[in-house]
Amino acid sequence: MTWLVVIGGLVLLVFLHELGHFSVALAVGMRPRSFYIGFPPALVKFRHKGVEYGIGMIPLGGLVRIPGMHRPAARDLQGFMEPAVREQPSLAPAVGGVRRALEADDFDAARRAYPDLEREVDAADLTPGARRSAKRALRDVEEGTAPDAYWRARTWKRVAVIAAGPLANVFIAFAILFTVFAISGGPSSRPSATVAAVEAGSPAQSAGLQPGDRVVAVNGRATRTFAAVSRVIRASHGSPVTLAVERAGHRVTVGPEPTIFQHGRWIFGFNPAAEIVGYSVGKAARTAASENWHVVTGTASGLGSLFSRQGQSRLSGPVGIADVAHNQLKVGLTYYLEILAFVSMSLALLNLLPLLPLDGGHILFSLIEGVRRRALAREVYERVSVIGIAFIVLVFVIAFSNDVSGHAPH
Repeated sequence: MTWLVVIGGLVLLVFLHELGHFSVALAVGMRPRSFYIGFPPALVKFRHKGVEYGIGMIPLGGLVRIPGMHRPAARDLQGFMEPAVREQPSLAPAVGGVRRALEADDFDAARRAYPDLEREVDAADLTPGARRSAKRALRDVEEGTAPDAYWRARTWKRVAVIAAGPLANVFIAFAILFTVFAISGGPSSRPSATVAAVEAGSPAQSAGLQPGDRVVAVNGRATRTFAAVSRVIRASHGSPVTLAVERAGHRVTVGPEPTIFQHGRWIFGFNPAAEIVGYSVGKAARTAASENWHVVTGTASGLGSLFSRQGQSRLSGPVGIADVAHNQLKVGLTYYLEILAFVSMSLALLNLLPLLPLDGGHILFSLIEGVRRRALAREVYERVSVIGIAFIVLVFVIAFSNDVSGHAPH
C-alpha cells in the first residue's frame, strides 16, 4: 500500500505539470490535441471534444500535444511523404500542391489543399512504414496551418503555455510545504505525550514502551498532555503503572510495571517528544518559500558539480526517489509530503533548464523567435535538441547507476 501511495504521488506531480500546460493552452486559444500520462502507445485512451486522453505504456512522464509547435515547411513535407510517393507515384500531384503553398508561405492555401492530399493518402496502398510517415506529414500540415497553431501565436502566449507546467510544480511544492508547516509547524518548548526515547534498563523498557508511542491513559485515567502523564506517574510512589498508548493506529497496553525513584522523583523512564505546534499563516508561508529556495540553490550547486565524482554521487533517479519517498512514508505522512514537495520543485527546475526539448528550451526559443519576428525551422530545433537530449540521457544514466548501486543519498 505504501508503494501505491508513493507511485500515486509521483504520477500526480506529472499529471498536474501537464495539466498546467493543458489549462493555459486552452485559456489562450490553443486547443491541445492530446493529453497523456506516460508516453504512447496507449494502454487506455478515449476522445472528448476533439482531445485524445490516455495512459501511455512508457511511464517516463506525460505529454500534452499542442498543435503546430513548428512552422510547417515544404522540406519537411517532402521528406515525410517521400516513402509514400515512391510506393504510389500518383500521390505526387497532391503533395506538390501543398508543397508549393508552403514554399510561398501561403498557409491558407496549404490548408485548402490539405483535404485532397489526405483523401489520396487514405486511398493509397502503402506499407505500414510509409503510411506512418505520410500520416505524420498530414498531421504536421493540418496542425501547423491551423489558426490555433502554437508557432503562430504571440510570444507571451507561447511562453505562458510552456511555463505553466513548471510553475504548476512550483505552486504544488509551495502549497504542500505551506500546508505541512501550517498544520504540523515545528517543535515548541512544551513536551508532548508522545515518546521520543526510552531509557535503557528502565521500567518503560521492561514494559515494552517504544519511541513514537503516544500515551493516552495512565492506570485507566485519560491523559492528553505530558503534564497529566507525569502527575500520575510521580504520584505512584513505586506502585505498578499501566499505560495505554496509540501505536501505528492501534491502542496498545504497556505494563503494568512498577516505577523507580530517581533524581528526587518517581519515574517510568522515557523522554517525551517536543509538542508540535502549527505555524501562523505568515510563518508557514515564509518557511515554505525558504525551503523551496533551498531546493533552488541546492539544484544549482548540484548542476555546477555534475561533472565531479562527488556531484555525480548526489544524483538520484526515479527508483531512488521512489525508495526515499517510500521510506519517508513509513516514518510518517508529513515526511513523505515534504519529499513530494521537494521532488515537485526539482521537477520544475529541471524543466526550466534552457535546453531543448525541455520547457526552458522552448521558452528561450520562443523569445528568440519573438525578437527575430519569424519562427525557426524544425531542423534548427532538432539539431539543438541533440545537446539537450544528450544532457538528459547523461543525467539519467548517472542517476540510474546510483539507484542500482545504492550510492545516491537516502
